[in-house]
This record gives sequence, structure tokens and C-alpha cells, in this order.
Amino acid sequence: MGWRGLRALRGALRAAGRRFSTRPARAPATDYQDAIRTLNTLQTNASYLEQVKRERGDPQAQLEAMRSFLERSGLKVEDLDRLNIIHVTGTKGKGSACAFTECILRSYGLKTGFYSSPHLVQVRERIRINGQPISKELFSKYFWLVYNRLEETKDPAHASMPAYFRFLTIMAFHVFLQEKVDLAVVEVGIGGAYDCTNIIRAPVVCGISALGIDHTSILGDTMEKIAWQKGGIFKRGVPAFTVVQPERPLEVLRERARERECPLYLCPELDAFERDHQALELGLAGAHQRSNAALALQLARAWLQHRDCRGLGELKDALLDTELGGRPVPLAPAFRPTDAMIQGLRDTEWLGRTQVLPRGPVTWYLDGAHTTSSIQACVRWFRQAALNQDKPCDGSEVRVLLFNATGDRDTAALLKLLVPCHFDYAIFCPNFTEVSVASNVDQQNFNVTVENALTRCLENQRTWTRLLEEKGGQDPWLPTPLRAGGLLQPSPSPSRGSLLLVPPAPRPLNSPALVFPCLAQAVRWVVQGRDPRLGGWGCSGAHPQPAASSGAVLLREAAAVRVLVTGSLHLVGGVLRLLDPTLSQ
Repeated sequence: MGWRGLRALRGALRAAGRRFSTRPARAPATDYQDAIRTLNTLQTNASYLEQVKRERGDPQAQLEAMRSFLERSGLKVEDLDRLNIIHVTGTKGKGSACAFTECILRSYGLKTGFYSSPHLVQVRERIRINGQPISKELFSKYFWLVYNRLEETKDPAHASMPAYFRFLTIMAFHVFLQEKVDLAVVEVGIGGAYDCTNIIRAPVVCGISALGIDHTSILGDTMEKIAWQKGGIFKRGVPAFTVVQPERPLEVLRERARERECPLYLCPELDAFERDHQALELGLAGAHQRSNAALALQLARAWLQHRDCRGLGELKDALLDTELGGRPVPLAPAFRPTDAMIQGLRDTEWLGRTQVLPRGPVTWYLDGAHTTSSIQACVRWFRQAALNQDKPCDGSEVRVLLFNATGDRDTAALLKLLVPCHFDYAIFCPNFTEVSVASNVDQQNFNVTVENALTRCLENQRTWTRLLEEKGGQDPWLPTPLRAGGLLQPSPSPSRGSLLLVPPAPRPLNSPALVFPCLAQAVRWVVQGRDPRLGGWGCSGAHPQPAASSGAVLLREAAAVRVLVTGSLHLVGGVLRLLDPTLSQ
């Protein structure tokens, strides 16, 4: 059934005249688009692939290669010392912790740099100054500066260009140095010990957010192995902070800190900062954000102490007594947050993480969770957020899951955690906003083919159906599930370039699962013309078959539609691009 569905999807693409392109578009472009197209060629750089093969048995060579690229670009590792860096890693929450930290220090009037990954809509989101993505003009300026220097310094011994993430990391350092930021918050890409950001030799402070299982093919398949990798960012004499961790991984972190002569501290819970019953308001929703906020408070305070910035005297006077005894890692003291800290926590924004977007009768819940622990947190947040919404008087509420996962993640484990949310429909589709992404250079990914992406979606669809079957059939809470999982087939009128939803082979049990070839079609099917900014499902010329038409009727008539988008930050970014076109400008 899966391969028939995949062939049908590929046929639909041909019928619509929309063959997927994995090469940069050749249409006239602005300097920014030219820069992004050139950057995208580094995703499949042949010499880099050969380099990876050589370095696979010697991870330390990866850092040596990064230092070489940095020097060829015109910088030395010593130059990075001037950036007063806060270096943060972790499995879940590291981006949110960075966002809290940056916003707190910006509230002190400091000029901040912030390097993060991945981007949601535009690549320039990865490099921020004072909380805002750098402009297209600034991105183009520094991109060509770095790119041309690397091209000019090629020789037989250094014939390659850095890969995508390495290049952006080098570019971010150039931006922050030349734009003279007071500090830079730098989020690790993957792991820590051998991540290309770890050429930073003298950060002001380091942080490790919650640990979990992710990127197992690179970091290892146990929490202890992953903790060892994360602890690789520790530096001699540089204070480091971490949140509550499982016992064994925390022991590994302690040993790594001891080996590297790094003073490591455990962050107290956020409750410890809320003395006198004054609750701290967080700009990011979800109970799991409290540990990220607590980490950010410690990182910001350590940075302020090191730099002797404004408010330090107030901080020293506000220290509260904390019991330190009996812990394998000493507990950092809690303190009374300053007004600037309180404001920073409250003002933090971080798109695509526990984000709620109301759009008339349809409410979108966006969270880029992609590990088992982060999906668990996402489920808790979604159920609480949905419960807090006013219920329709007639009870006509429809819940939809929009899901995709990438890489080596165990999607069955992730989907199993989502079953208790009682979704009426589950939609699986690739992270592509449109069937062809050639016109959207920021979202091009040459390392994923449309066939592989759609095959993964079909596998997820089958997994979802199996999980429902194992649960004992359809949950009685579900009102009227679809009679079969939907797959896209060519229209009887190919000249119209339309795509139809038709049921696949019969299943033993009903399954509320649909597969779409792109996010635009999935989102339009969900909104059913009720969001004028998106248009209706019929606007694409498609006419759904019974497998989807029953769902379309429910969606059109429901007083409230609640859609959880999760499993991938790239998926969330694609949906955000459709719901808020201003993010692409």
C-alpha cells in the first residue's frame, strides 16, 4: 500500500507540472537571494563530504578544520575572546534558555548578539542583534565578505569550503565582532565537544539545559554518552550551570567538569527566585520553560558579575542563603531578580516554541518538540492550553495533529505520546511549504529528496494507525473519524493541475490519518477557506474524495478547530511562513 501511495504522490506532482527541484532556482534574484542560493550549495559540497569521511574516526580533526576555516576567513580564535560569549548546549530547551538570557541582558541596555539554529522561516534569523534577525542587506554584506575570503584562500592543501552550519558560525562571529556587540549568546549546534562552536576557548560562562536522547548516530545512544559530549564545552576556570538532570548523566557532567577544572553548579528551581509569593511572569508558555528561565537567570547573573555591569551591587546585596550540602554538584545560590531580569523574562519571545496563534475559529498550537521528553512537555502544554480556551456552546470542537519528524528520531515513540491528546485527524506531510520549494531559497534542503520525505510520511501514517489499533480501536471521544487514511492522487483533469484526496487500500480499522505532499495543501485543507489569508482548499482546484470530504464538512462546521503542529522545528517554520507572510519579508 505504501509504495502504491508513493507512486500516486509522484504521479500527482507530475500531473500538476510541479516537479520538485533540488537545485537553486535560476530566476532573477536580489543580493540576499543570491547569497542564500550560494549558501545552500554548501549543503552538498562534495569536498566536504570527503572531509567528513576522513574525520569520522578523528572527531578532534573537525575542530582543527573549523579553526583553519576561521583563519582563512580573516579571524583567529583569540579574536573570539572579545565577544564575551555565553555558550549554551543541551538536548531540549537550550534555544529557549538562550532567548531568555539574551533578553535579560538586553534589558540592561547591552548590545546583544545571538547565534542559534535552526531557522524557522529565513536563514538570517540565526544571527540576531538586539533580539532581531540581521537585515537582508547586512546578511548579504557579511556573507560575501566571508565567502570571498574563503574562495581567495583556497590552495591544494585547503581546497574545500566549510559546510553550511560551519560557514554560518564563522559568519556570525564576523557579524558580532564588526557590529561591536557587548556580548554574544551562542547556542551549540549538535552535542558540544566536537561541535564547530566549540572553537570558543574563553567564554564568560557556559550552560547546559535539560538532557535527553537525540542525534544518537552522532552523540551516542545513552544519556551518559550524550552528557559526555555536552560537557565538552566546559573550560578551565569558566563557571558552568546546569538544570536538574537524571543522576547518572549528572555524574558524567560532574566528572567532565572536574577533568576540565571547571566550576559546575546546579540551578535551583525557579520557585527559589519567587520569594514573598511574587511569581515571575515568563514570555514563553509551558511549565518546562521554568527550568530554562532559572538557567537563564544564573547565566545572566554570572555574566554581569564577570563584566561588573550595572546592577551587580544590587545582585550581591540580594543573595539569599541556599543549602549546599549533600549534593554531587553544588547548588548555585538563589537571588532576588532585579527589575531588568524580571522584565527580560517577561518580554522574551521565541517563535515556534509553545506558541499559540488564534486565527478566527482555528487556533494553531506550535511547538518544535522533537524528542520524547520534549514531546511529553509539549503534550502537557497543549492539553493545558486547549483546556484554558473557551469551549464552544454546541461542543463542536475538532482537534487536528500536524506532524513530521526528520533524522534518526524514533517517530513511533513520539507518536505514541501524542495519542492521548484525542485528535480527530492526524495529518502527515513533509516540511516543504509548497510542492516545489525552488522559489523559497531559505527553505531549500538538498539533503532530503521528496521521495524520502513522502516515504517517511507514509510510514508515520501507518504507525499512527497501528498505535490506534493497539489502543483497542478508535477512542470513543472521537466524533466522526475519517474512513481511511487519505493519499493524494492525480486529478481526472490533469490539465487543471489539481490534486485529489482518495482513500488507499481498505484498512481493518478506521484511521483518521491523511498524507499531503506539502504544508500549503495541508493547512488549506484544515482551514477550509475560513482564513482569508490562506484561501480555501478548493482554491487549488482540488476536489476531495469521500475519505477527506467527511472531515472537510466537520472542519467547516466546527465552532472551534485546535491544531497542534509538532515533531520538527522545520515543520513549524513552514506553517509559520504560511500563517504570517510578514516573516518572509
